[in-house]
Amino acid sequence: MTNEQLIARIDEIKQSRPDNLMARHFDAAYYGSLDAPLQTRLRKIIASGVENPNSSMGAYAMAPDDYAQFAPMLDAMIRDFHGIAADTPIAQPHDWDTSAVACDLGAIDAKLKKVSMRVRVARNVASFPLPGAMSKEQRVAFEDVAAAAFAKLAENPDFGGQYLSITPGSPHEIDSDEYDRRVAAHQMFKDMSNDKYLNVAGISGDWPYGRGMYVSEAEDFLVWVGEEDHLRIMSMQTGGNLNALFARLHAGLEILGGLLPEFAMSDKYGSIGSCPSNLGAGMRSSLHMKLPRLTKGGTDLDRVTAEAKSLGLAVRGAGGEHSDAGSDGLVDISPSARLGVSEMQIMRRLYDGVAALWRLETAGVHRSL
Repeated sequence: MTNEQLIARIDEIKQSRPDNLMARHFDAAYYGSLDAPLQTRLRKIIASGVENPNSSMGAYAMAPDDYAQFAPMLDAMIRDFHGIAADTPIAQPHDWDTSAVACDLGAIDAKLKKVSMRVRVARNVASFPLPGAMSKEQRVAFEDVAAAAFAKLAENPDFGGQYLSITPGSPHEIDSDEYDRRVAAHQMFKDMSNDKYLNVAGISGDWPYGRGMYVSEAEDFLVWVGEEDHLRIMSMQTGGNLNALFARLHAGLEILGGLLPEFAMSDKYGSIGSCPSNLGAGMRSSLHMKLPRLTKGGTDLDRVTAEAKSLGLAVRGAGGEHSDAGSDGLVDISPSARLGVSEMQIMRRLYDGVAALWRLETAGVHRSL
C-alpha cells in the first residue's frame, strides 16, 4: 500500500468508523513529515486499526519508546481514550496504600459478599521488544526468564505454585486437555491465533510458543506470560473486600518485580503497555455481579452501560468483551480510566460505582436514557 493509498484508506475509516481512535487522530501532514524508517514503524503500530476498521483504539506499540517517538499522534489518542484534557499534562501517579479507605462491598449488602473479583496489571520488560515485534526466539527466551523467576516465587509460602507452559517441548508443558480445563476455569487465556486484531498487530505470532501461566496453589494469584503484554499479573477472590484483593496483587507484584529484569515504566505514561488503553496504572479491576433489573433479565445492556459510563465504569457481558449478559443479569464491571489515576483511585472508583449501580438495581430505579 502506497502512502497515498494508506492516507485515503484512513480517511475512509475516519468517515465510516468515527470511533476508531487511530483514524480519528491520524494526521496526514504529521505522517508525511516523518522519514521513511519512522513511517515504516508507524505503519506497523497502526496496522491493526487500518485492517480492522471496527477497532476502538486501532494501534499497538511495538517498542517501549514508541510512545515518546510518536507522541504527536499517540498522545492525542491517549488523551481521548483516558479522558485527559488538552490543557492537563499527561502524568501517572502511583498509590498502593490500601489502608487509606475501607472498600468492602459486603458492608453495603451481604449479597455483595458473593461477587467474583479480579484485578490485574500489565507489565513489560524493558530489555525485550513488545509482543507485536518479538520473534519466536525472543518469545521463548522471555518465557525462560519468566520461568526462572517463577521457580523462585514458588518458594514463597504466600505465593507458591507452579508454572504451566503451552510451548511445545517446554519442560513445563501441559497437554491440551489441561489447557482447555484452565481456559474453561477462566484462568488461562484463549487461543490468540483466532484474534484478528492481534494477528495483524503481530502480537499473536508464533502461537503457542512463549506462552503460559503461573498459578498459585490457592489459584488466587495468576501471571499470564506472552499474551498482549509480556506479563499480566492478577489477583482473584470471591467476596466484596477490594482492599484485600488489591493488597494481595501489590504484594505479589513487588516480589515478582524483584525477580525479573526491569519493567518498562515512564514518569509520563506509567506502565508501558502494547495497547495505549493499558498505559498508566496498567490496571484492569473488575467484578462480576448480577443486575437482572438493570439488564432486563440479561437481555439488554444498554441501560446499565449508560448508567455505568456516567460513573466512570465500563460494562461487558459475563463472557468478556462483545459478549451478552447472563440470563440472571450477570455482567462484568470495571473502571474505564487507567492513565492519570492511581491504583487506589481505581479501587475507589470501582467501589463507589458498584455501590451506585447496586442502589439502582435494588430500588428498581432507572434513569431514562
